[in-house]
Formats: sequence, structure tokens, C-alpha cells
Amino acid sequence: MPAVFRYGIEHECALLRSDGRFADFTNTSYAELAAVVDALPDDAVSPAGLRTGRLRVDGVAIRRKRWYVEGYERYDDAGEVWRYDVKGLETRTPTHDDPAAAVATLAADQARLDAAAAARGLTTTVIGFNPVRSEYAIDPPFSAWERERILVTPEDRSDHLHMTTYGPDLNLSWGAGPDELVDAARKLTALSPYLVPLSFSSPFRDGRPWGGLSARTAVRTGVRPAALAYVGPDVPVPASDPTLVKRARSASEVGRLEFKAFDACPDLALYAELMALLTGLVLDTTLPDRATTPDTALHRSAARTGYTDPDLRAGARAALEAASAAVADRPADAAGLAALRARFDRDECPARDMLARYAAGHAVAGLRPR
Repeated sequence: MPAVFRYGIEHECALLRSDGRFADFTNTSYAELAAVVDALPDDAVSPAGLRTGRLRVDGVAIRRKRWYVEGYERYDDAGEVWRYDVKGLETRTPTHDDPAAAVATLAADQARLDAAAAARGLTTTVIGFNPVRSEYAIDPPFSAWERERILVTPEDRSDHLHMTTYGPDLNLSWGAGPDELVDAARKLTALSPYLVPLSFSSPFRDGRPWGGLSARTAVRTGVRPAALAYVGPDVPVPASDPTLVKRARSASEVGRLEFKAFDACPDLALYAELMALLTGLVLDTTLPDRATTPDTALHRSAARTGYTDPDLRAGARAALEAASAAVADRPADAAGLAALRARFDRDECPARDMLARYAAGHAVAGLRPR
């Protein structure tokens, strides 16, 4: 029987203020962004299988809707949240039977978010890295409670790095057992440097072009996962740094494979094509590479050069061909991969489009040419 996949997307977007400035933790409050979320429908979180989470600010759960304020919480010595610094807004979809349906839901929910933000003087924008500042400082230093309770796993210790990065979590599940699931996560981790240039959208940092295509990849690789496998309570979790396997936080997470290394994509349709690629790579039985942790050097090389590196381009082509062969009998996935292959053949890259607009004198994500 053919594998039956389920798909979900968690999409992070950044924001611009009414004067065009990039909105982040230095000039935007939690209350401002919470007001945007408050204006959006409060529907179907539990039936959709979306995790609500226990984190609360001012007594209200942050993850109570399909949209929520993305940020970083600070705890006092008693373990109480005393500050929540904001990064942007996230939209997460329920699970769907095919990537196109997940993207259609995301697009509709993004339109609702755009309208709610605009009514409050904010505009959403999609970029992979904060274009005006590349560091979120832990100030004041961690409290004793934070040092004991928060800085436990590799994922926890590097969690603050996400405050300057924007990307999707592309989620898929297909009824795999834990061994198959972990093997798929190791496979995608090994292939990640060849895949991520398809999404690059972060050519700026600290107020200028930085010389590469993905500041996000350059900053996060080596300390943040490329892929995560979520397993049940009785499955051993091997130690790795960064994390590869996590204990599921809810029953709906068991069996989920989450790919986390792509940059945020301005063209939402690209997500459907990338999920078709991930599907094909999971089903493929020919590619041998496996890795427990991402190849930092290769990711950073990719972040700077993209597919101008012939070895990276060859690796991407091999992955696309193997994935295409694996979904030849799945028409929707085959169509998605054909569209992605056409982008690859045209050498499309969101980051290069951003750089071209910037060079032509246009503002990009609040960054204006000097």
C-alpha cells in the first residue's frame, strides 16, 4: 500500500512599522503584536491537532490560535515570565493530505494576518534573517532558574539564536516507526546543504548585503537542527548536539518529521514544492548519505555561494532526480517536483531577487539602499 502522508507548515514572517522600519525586539512590544493575534479568529486549535503549549504571558497562553507571537521569554528566579521579547508572527496550519492544501490554508491565513496587522499600522514581510541587526543579546544575564531549567538541551542552549532568523518548519508524517523516522531525519540532515539553497532569502545583515545569500544558514548551522524526529515516550532518545530526536510533547507529534533548515520563502507556493521534495527523499531508497548532525562547513559554504558551487549544484541535482523517481507514481508530488526542478534549472533564488531590487534603489524588508 502506498504511504499516506500528512503535511503541516509553520511559517514565520517579519514585520515593518508604518514608517518602513524593520519591527523587532528593539522597537516593538509584545502587546502590539498580541493585539494583532487577538483580532484573528480563535478557531479549531484542538481539533486541528495544534499544540497550545503552556507558556503564558499576562495569564494568556501564547499558542492558543493558528497565529501567535514568536519571541523569547525571560524567567525570574521564581520561574515566572517577566518579559517576552518579540521577533515576529507565526502562522501554523492544521495537517493536510497534500502539500498544496497545506499551502492554500497558509495563504488564506496569511491574508487574514496581513489584514489584522495592517489595521494596526504594521506590514508583514518575508525574509530569512533580520536585515538590520544580527544578534539578540541575553540582557540581563540568565537567572538562576533559567540556568537550571532552560539551558538543559542543545536546542535550549541555542534557542535565543532564532530571534534574528525566519524560516519554516515543514512537517510531514506517514505512519513510520521510530527507526524509519530517525533514519529519514538523518538522511535529510546529510542532504540539507544541497537542499537549502533552493530557499535562500537572507542576503542582508547589519544593514547591508553581507556577501552571501543566507545569513540565516551561516548563523544557525552547527548549533540548530536541520531535521527533527519526534518519538513517543517509550523510544530511546540518542544524545546529539544539535538535537536530532526529540520526545514528542503531545500525541499528535509522535511520528512527525520536521525539516527546519530552509529560509522563509516569500513565494508560499515554494513550500508545496519543497514538501514534495522531502516526500520523495523520504521514499527514496537509493541515496546512501546519513548524518546525525549537520555539516557546518558545507552549510556555511552553501550560505555564501549557493549553487554557483558545482559540487553543491550536483548534489542538489542528484537529490531532485532521486526524489522525482521515488514519486513517479504520485501525480501531485511529481508535479510539485517538476515545478521545483524548473526553478532549479532557471537558477531562481529569492536572495538574488532581493539583492537586485536593493541594487535598483528599492527598499527590501525595511532596509533602504545607502
